[in-house]
Amino acid sequence: MLVAGSVGALTVVSEYSSGLINTTTVAVPARGAVVLAKAVVAAALWTTVGTVISTGCFLISQAILNGQQAGVPLTHTGVVPALVASVLLAPVGALIGLGFGALIRHSATTMVTSAFTLLMLPPIFSRSARWSAAVNHAMPVTAWKRLAQHWAPDPHSLAYSATVPGSWAVYAIWPLIAVVLATVVVRDRDV
Repeated sequence: MLVAGSVGALTVVSEYSSGLINTTTVAVPARGAVVLAKAVVAAALWTTVGTVISTGCFLISQAILNGQQAGVPLTHTGVVPALVASVLLAPVGALIGLGFGALIRHSATTMVTSAFTLLMLPPIFSRSARWSAAVNHAMPVTAWKRLAQHWAPDPHSLAYSATVPGSWAVYAIWPLIAVVLATVVVRDRDV
């Protein structure tokens, strides 16, 4: 997720830092279309990367666990949704990074902001208070953890648990907001 967010940010930031954004805007004056094209390519690339990595990790871990008679077949309940969530974590991170890149337009600041938002911010919010749990559940990494967990949360736990539909909504809303914001910001900003 961190690598995907960084590379997603670089798809936008690299043009600003190298000055190629001037050439891009001359070639394609519709800046929003450029951002949308970058988002589509980044999402497709990182979905492929996520598929290879998640499937490879699953197959390798199952080969190891099968030797210990602890493997889980692909047809086991919850395996496919967990794999899909793991696959989609990469494009979600890339599109969020792309959005931060378009907003900030500075490499180091964008990387730090992406890393902080994607990985370091969620643990700050505990799940023991309702408001804090709501913020925690609105983070992509927390949504992934819930989607990869195929068992129901402990009903006797004092922590507020995320829901599966809510976690899928987080997966959809974060990249959507990032791409829409990037499209709007780039359209109205000087190069």
